[in-house]
Amino acid sequence: MPLSPVVSGTVGQQRKMSGSEEGRVHQLGSLDEEHLIPSGTRYSLKGFRFQPPCVLKKATGYLCHGLGPFVLQLICLTLSAILLLAILVKVSNVAYSQGQEQAKKEKVYQEMAQLKPQINRLCRSCSWDWTLFQGNCYFFSKFQQNWNDSVTSCRKLDAQLVVIKSDDEQSFLQQTSKEKGYAWMGLSDLKHEGKWHWVDGSHLLFSFRKYWNSGEPNNDQEEDCAEFRGDGWNDAPCTIKKYWICKKSAMSCPET
Repeated sequence: MPLSPVVSGTVGQQRKMSGSEEGRVHQLGSLDEEHLIPSGTRYSLKGFRFQPPCVLKKATGYLCHGLGPFVLQLICLTLSAILLLAILVKVSNVAYSQGQEQAKKEKVYQEMAQLKPQINRLCRSCSWDWTLFQGNCYFFSKFQQNWNDSVTSCRKLDAQLVVIKSDDEQSFLQQTSKEKGYAWMGLSDLKHEGKWHWVDGSHLLFSFRKYWNSGEPNNDQEEDCAEFRGDGWNDAPCTIKKYWICKKSAMSCPET
């Protein structure tokens, strides 16, 4: 039975389309990896690989090559900024630490300045058990010994058996010895009889001879050393044990 024109046309179109598709497949099979899109898209039927468009390739190349130096500069600037910030922080910390240290020092100085008057009041011109009088320190012994041993004991204390230099000093020592007992002074005529000298080598001034007690010195029983006795001086044997008085210069203390 013959086909109608409509059916015949439809079948013809289908055959035509089929032939067209077969032609395309055949063309693809023969071309394999030909460019099918003008923009540069590429397909591979063998490996089913996808090639990026040419536009993407160009953009990637631009970024990698054109922007490369800019990115490196940006990285360098960023690192420089970070380094600079770290240096500033370090310098700031050092400055802060130095400021704190300076503040601590100033506080210590202020405290020392406040304590200075109290410290000065604690300063003693003479050691304990020594008595201050007119810039000198005097030690009055607690036990007795002969004259030579008394000289040695005073030297061990960085002092000397007392040498009298003024009337005021004489009055002070005479009064103290009356309260404590007879005491040796640094005066003798051991080297030359009748010539009295102090232990520092100076000779007895004529003006000081008024301090001898009445009738003294009389050199009775080899009396070659001088002592404080009563209201004046007396010569006595150097071997007799008596108290003794040492003398040395006082230390200076800061003024309050």
